[in-house]
Order: sequence, then structure tokens, then C-alpha cells
Amino acid sequence: MSTALDAALAHADAHLDDSVARLQTLVAIKSISTDPAYTDEVHKAADWLAADLNALGFDASVRPTPGHPMVVAHDQSADGPHVLFYAHYDVQPVDPLNLWATDPFTATLTKGEDGETRIVGRGTSDDKGQLLTFVEACRAWKAVNGPLPIKVTLFFEGEEESGGKSLPGFLEANKAELGGADIALVCDTDLWNRDTPAIVTSLRGLVGEEVVITCASHDLHSGMYGNAARNPIQVLADIIASLRNPDGSVALQGFYDDVAELPPEIAAQWKRLPYDEAAFMRGAGLTTPAGEQGRSVLEQTRARPTCEINGITGGYTGDGFKTVIPAKASAKISFRLVSGMDPKKIRAAFRKHVTDRLPPDATAEFHEHGGAPAVSVPTDGPFVAKAAAALKDEWGNEAALIGSGGSIPVAGEFKKTLGLDTLLIGFALDDDRIHSPNEKYNLTSFHKGIRSWLRIIAGFAE
Repeated sequence: MSTALDAALAHADAHLDDSVARLQTLVAIKSISTDPAYTDEVHKAADWLAADLNALGFDASVRPTPGHPMVVAHDQSADGPHVLFYAHYDVQPVDPLNLWATDPFTATLTKGEDGETRIVGRGTSDDKGQLLTFVEACRAWKAVNGPLPIKVTLFFEGEEESGGKSLPGFLEANKAELGGADIALVCDTDLWNRDTPAIVTSLRGLVGEEVVITCASHDLHSGMYGNAARNPIQVLADIIASLRNPDGSVALQGFYDDVAELPPEIAAQWKRLPYDEAAFMRGAGLTTPAGEQGRSVLEQTRARPTCEINGITGGYTGDGFKTVIPAKASAKISFRLVSGMDPKKIRAAFRKHVTDRLPPDATAEFHEHGGAPAVSVPTDGPFVAKAAAALKDEWGNEAALIGSGGSIPVAGEFKKTLGLDTLLIGFALDDDRIHSPNEKYNLTSFHKGIRSWLRIIAGFAE
């Protein structure tokens, strides 16, 4: 296997310019999924991918959905384990266009301040560049060795950036075809740093809630009704203030009942990772962590549940001043959940917390804004161990086994519908400006991403 791997790595190195050219071709397709004006471009990107994969020897096809199409491809000629690789080919809008230094749909190679080459363009990092790291690895292996040493199913989504509404139904309808894999792979995450790879083994879940507090039947003159009338903004402010305890913990009854501490081996590894808390806070213009006291910033953002106020409205907020006591006030509040927490239980606890604190003349109305459980992968599984070994061989540093503070819904859908655990292995950097003007992908990350997948494919086959 080492001879076959060495030959594939050498081929990937020798043909890196060709890989970059294919990325440039894919970036040039304006697959903005959230804007109906680009529907034809989204379909064009799906067609391009299917054609390229068929030319590589995959059995690939574009699959229609009620929204944008999926691309599914198979190469199951090997006797080894079966992986399902997921990525998305749609991209975010490019506005504001005037902030781009280059054409967002012309993937342009530029030199960064650190002297490294960057590929600048919409989707270069999120997620077309990441998608192609795996495809280019398969291309390099096939070019010199013929059939892949493991079974591979590729699954590319066309509406991840616009909510992914078609995903659950598509997985349910095609679970017999897609559910036969041993492990799912998702390449939509980051490196730990420029020199250290990462395997994301847990994703936080999410509960979104909007609460509307109503008091009077209509807005009131504050001179005539001030003091006597209940003010819904005050009621809402008091409730929001009660959501956190003085030590920074969340005050909902039972909130931490199902929250486990980090496994000792993971906690020990995190302590060894190079991480500058002060620099992380400075990046946001802050100095002092505000979460649970006694918890590191890394733990707070990666392994602990949260309660955050995402927006408040009420009363007059336009220019000038209006002395009004509003009839209504509202807030949007989200909870990030860790493994073991039940979204329904947390939603119910929040609503009870609010209603228990309503004074006379105040009522609460709730609107649900999504909910999903956290996802975790056992860190002692064979696929984690093999992927970690392969990444260390490529990068020279031990792969960080980390939790992600964010949520990637497809991982939860894979577990719920297909029964598959997911390894999230990505090669982006946190300063890639994804979703922003001048999105970029480090050429070294792209190159080493291809090489990393070659090593992982070979490792899984052993």
C-alpha cells in the first residue's frame, strides 16, 4: 500500500496546477443558491461536477429535489470499507461587490502578507475548494493505481447555504442507497492552525426561540401612563437578565442535568494544544471571558452549552425620540447544546422560565426557530485513529481532536436518518473570510488537503 500511496502523492504534487485550474473553473460558476436569479448557475455547477466525476470513472448523476439538485456518485469496486463523503457546491452571495479586490468569480492567485499564495474567490474555501481536495485525491489515486482501495460514495448538496430544506427528505427517500457506508466524511471545517490538522468529533446542537411579551392593548403615552402601566420591555429585560447566574452559568432549571464533563484524555490533549485565549478575545475587540467561571475559553466555546440573546426589539427605534410605552417587546434567543442534551427539554425549560416570571398584565407568545441535537463521534473508534495517524504523517503534528462550537446540520441528519457517524476533517483557516468579500483559500491548505485525503484513503484500506 505504501508504494501505491507514494505514487499517488507524487502525482498529486506534479499536477497541482491542474487541480487549481479545475477549482478555478468550478468557482467561475456562480452557484448562489439563495438567489433565484442564479438557479441556472446552480444547475450548471451540478452538471459540471457530475460530468467530471463520470470522466473519473464514478457512476455519477444529478438528482432533482424540490429545491436545488444533489449530485451522487459511486465507486464501489473495492473490497475495503465504504465511506460517504459530503460537501456542498453552492455559495453565498458576493455583496457588497465594491469590497472585493478581484472579481469574486475569477479564482485569482495572490500573495498574502505572510508570503503564501492564496486563491481568492467566492467558494474557494467554502466549500468548492474543500470539496475538490477529496475529488482531486481520488483523481490522483486513480491516475496511477487504477481502482480506489475503498468504496466511495460522493454526495454533494446544492442548497446548504440557503437552509438545506431538501436535505432531510432526500436522505429519507434515498437512505437505502446512501446508508450503506461505514462512516461519513464532511470537509467543511478548519485546521486547528496553519501547521496542525484537526478532526472535529463533536458539534453543538441548537435551539432557537423568539419570545414576544405583550402588556397593554396598544402603545401608550408615557406621560399619561408612566408608572401605572406595565412596560413589556422592562418585563423582557428582567427575564433576559435572569437567564444567567452571577458565575456566568445558564440559570434554566435542569439545564446542565445531561451535560457531561470532557473525557480526561480529550481534556489533556486540549491543554497541550497551542491556544492563546487573549489573542482569541482580542480578535473580537474584547479582553475578558464572560462565560462560566472556572472554564477555559476553549472549553466554553467548544464543549459547553450556551444561552445567547441574538436580538431585541420593542418601542420606537427610529431617528429622534418618541415617548411611548410599547404594547409589545420581543427577543430572539438561542441555545447551543452539547451531547446528551434534548432540544425539546431545553425549549420547554426556557418557556417555563419565562412564564414563571411573568407579572400581572403580561403574557408571553413563543415562536420556534429550529432545533437539533448535538452530534458526537467516539474518539476511540478505528476510523478516528486511522484518520489521526494519516493526518500526523502529512502534517508532522498530532491532529487535534476537537469539538466545534458551531452546528453542521448534515452530521445530525446522517446520524438520524442513515445511522452514520461523521468525521469532520477540513483544511480551511479561520481567517479565510468565508461568507465575506475576498474569500480565500491558502494554496498550501488546498495542496496538503489533497495529500491528507490520499493518506486517509490508504489508511482506511489497511
